[in-house]
Amino acid sequence: MEHILNFENSDFEKELFGNYDRNIKALEESFSTNILLRDSKIFIIGEKSTDVNKCARVIEELFKLFKKGTTIDVQLVRYTVQVINDDTNSNLENLGDDVIILTSKGNPVRAKTLGQKNYLENIKKNDVTICVGPAGTGKTYLAVAMAVGSFRRGEVSRIILTRPAVEAGESLGFLPGDLKDKVDPYLRPLYDALFEMFGAEKFEKHLESGVIEVAPLAFMRGRTLDNSFIILDEAQNTTKEQMKMFLTRFGFGSKVVVTGDITQIDLGDNKKSGLSHAVMILNGVKGIAIDELTEKDVVRHELVQRIIKQYDKYEKKQQMLKSKGNSEEKKYMKKK
Repeated sequence: MEHILNFENSDFEKELFGNYDRNIKALEESFSTNILLRDSKIFIIGEKSTDVNKCARVIEELFKLFKKGTTIDVQLVRYTVQVINDDTNSNLENLGDDVIILTSKGNPVRAKTLGQKNYLENIKKNDVTICVGPAGTGKTYLAVAMAVGSFRRGEVSRIILTRPAVEAGESLGFLPGDLKDKVDPYLRPLYDALFEMFGAEKFEKHLESGVIEVAPLAFMRGRTLDNSFIILDEAQNTTKEQMKMFLTRFGFGSKVVVTGDITQIDLGDNKKSGLSHAVMILNGVKGIAIDELTEKDVVRHELVQRIIKQYDKYEKKQQMLKSKGNSEEKKYMKKK
C-alpha cells in the first residue's frame, strides 16, 4: 500500500528526515514502512494498510507541532508513534502551545508529552501539586521552570527548593566535610536547573540576596513561607511527619509542588514514605492536585523507558506473589 502526503514545506521536510535521516529511520522502524521524498511529496510504502495509515497520522501530527515551533527529533518521533499506537484519534497539536519560559540562552521550555502538559496545567490551577513518576519524566525540571516563570511575572517574590537529606542509603552525619559540603551534592540537580534558566550571574545574585533558597528539608521547620514558589524534590524520602511539617509551611500567595518516585524509597524498612502517605490521604482535597507521570513521559534515552517498564513489571509480579503468599498463610492459620 502507498500513501502520499504533500505539505509543500521544505523546512518541515528537512526537519522530519533529520540529520542522516535519523528521524525518518525511527519512524520506518516503528511501522515497518519505507518513506521517500520525491518532488516535495512524502511517499509512505508498506505491506499493511494499518501501519501505513498510522505512519501518515504521525507525520501529520509532527507537522502541526512543527508549525507551532516545536523541534522535531527522534525522541518526539518515538513519543508521537507511541501516542498514535495507543489511540489513532489522539491529537498532539496542543502539546506545543505553551512555552513556560525561555532559558538564559533563549531556548524554550515546554511540555514534551501529554502527561507533562497535564502536570503543568495542574500546577497552574492548584495551590499544591503532588507529582509522582519515574526518573526522566521531567517532574523537577518542569516544576523549576514554572517557579522561574512565576518569579519573572512577579507572581512570587522567592523561589525555595528543598530535598530531604537522605538518598541512596547515605546519612549526612557519616559523610565527611562541613554542612555545605554534605548538603550540596544532594541539591546539585536543583542548582543545575536554576543555573540553566537564570544564567550564572543572575543565579548567583539571587542566591546571595535570598531570592532563591536551596536548602535541606530540615531548614523548613518553624517557618511560614508567604509569596513563594516552593518545591520539595525527592519527596519519597520524607517521613509522614516531615511531609506534614512541609505541607503546613506555605502561607498566603504561595504555590507548592512536591515531586518524587515512590519506587525509589531510601528510608528504613520500618518507615512509611511521606509521599505515599500524602498521595493516599490528600487525594480529592480541594486545591490539591495529585498527578502521576509514567514511563510514557520519560524524556531521556529510549532505553530508559524500557528499563523502567521492566522494573515495573518485576515489582508488580513481586507484589502479586507477596499477596498470594499472604493469602496462603492466612488460609493455613485459619485451618490451625
